[in-house]
Amino acid sequence: MGKITAGEKAPDFTLKDQNGNDVSLSSYKGRKVLVYFYPKANTPGCTTQSCAVEEARPDFETLNTAVIGISPDTVDKQKKFAEKYSLDFPLLSDEDHSVAEAFGVWGEKKLYGKTYMGIIRSSFLIDESGVVAESWYKVSPKNTVPYAMKVLKG
Repeated sequence: MGKITAGEKAPDFTLKDQNGNDVSLSSYKGRKVLVYFYPKANTPGCTTQSCAVEEARPDFETLNTAVIGISPDTVDKQKKFAEKYSLDFPLLSDEDHSVAEAFGVWGEKKLYGKTYMGIIRSSFLIDESGVVAESWYKVSPKNTVPYAMKVLKG
């Protein structure tokens, strides 16, 4: 699937969080949600990104915005990542990358001359009715929070 842009309905999903609970995007109706996709738990960029989101969570809450992280890691790996860095928000396991594909963030990547398929680090701000307010593809780990806050604070 192609990239999702502002004004489009966000694809609904239900995935397991780090505690094995089902989390659905539709259950957040009436709240804004920052959904961010990261390639792999416990790697430097993903740790930077997730810790920045956790640190900003009180500000997101003040702005009636929930946060959700998604990667292809197993539930167990998500749990270890959450515990290691005290991440107190849903980290969802998308092992078959179906949700990543629906959001257009599963794609070809290159590292050290090798080409492979993986998560293209991206984030999406979804409004109270489930419509994408803004999308950021290939977002830097350090820019996920500032970009979202800029839109949220107008």
